[in-house]
Amino acid sequence: MDTKILGNKIAMARKEKNMSQAQLAQLIYISPQAVGKWERGESVPDILTINQLADILDVDLNYFSENYPSQNERAGLKSIGPIENSAPFDQADIPEQLNTFKGSNLSQTDFAGVTAHHTKFVANSLSGSDFSGADLTGSLFKTSDVRDSNFEETNLTDCSFSTLDLAGSDFNKAILIRTEFNRIGLGKVKFTDLTMKDVKLRMIDLKDTVFQKCTFDGVHFKYCDIREMSLEDLTFIGVRFDRVSLEGVTFKDSILNNVSFIPSFSLTNKYYRAIKTIHFDNVKMDKLTFASLKGLGADLSEVTII
Repeated sequence: MDTKILGNKIAMARKEKNMSQAQLAQLIYISPQAVGKWERGESVPDILTINQLADILDVDLNYFSENYPSQNERAGLKSIGPIENSAPFDQADIPEQLNTFKGSNLSQTDFAGVTAHHTKFVANSLSGSDFSGADLTGSLFKTSDVRDSNFEETNLTDCSFSTLDLAGSDFNKAILIRTEFNRIGLGKVKFTDLTMKDVKLRMIDLKDTVFQKCTFDGVHFKYCDIREMSLEDLTFIGVRFDRVSLEGVTFKDSILNNVSFIPSFSLTNKYYRAIKTIHFDNVKMDKLTFASLKGLGADLSEVTII
């Protein structure tokens, strides 16, 4: 496809969404200069990025092809004709409209206290927004900027956070049951005074994440980086650390009950060395967890068996 045609299509769709080049760039984690080069036809996005653009700009993937109808042709196809031939108004359509936010600038929006089950927040700018006390059961946050947002006492049961940035957000006393966090930024995020129940965290750098007064019940950490983290005075029940980078992590004063440490593919010397760097000072631990870690060569001299 001609690069200038593709660039014009990106620019047109972006402007229809009242979105600046900087806002679009922020949602796909690139520089505004890169967006400018696309729109001038100096370079083209790869196929994965084109899929993201279709999602963010709320267009069909075919929109980027040369043979896709022009804006005027599409407007003609969408014409609904005379009022008497229109479909009857359906009140049931309204909740679905309200429960989908896509490609919008919603920075610092007040969602505090709302009830919005199964809401979709896709490709939005939500930085600094207030979700405190809201019930967002079953909702989806995807490819969005959610930095510095407030989720204090928010019900996030069965919610999914995927490929987005949550850096600086606050989850104090949030309800996290079967919540999933997948490939997201959690830098300086605070999880305080809460219980994570059957939560999944996958492919996340947690080194700058803060956990205080937390209970992890049935939580699955997979492909996460927790190196040098302080996981002190916390409770872990039925937790799996699955192929996790854990050198130098400390569990001082914590409780570990039925906790498993799963290596990558096989037990290598590197994994044994990593286990030996974990600090279990003044930890309370059940017999099975103790036996498992003992077999891996962990230093359990300061552990109390419960």
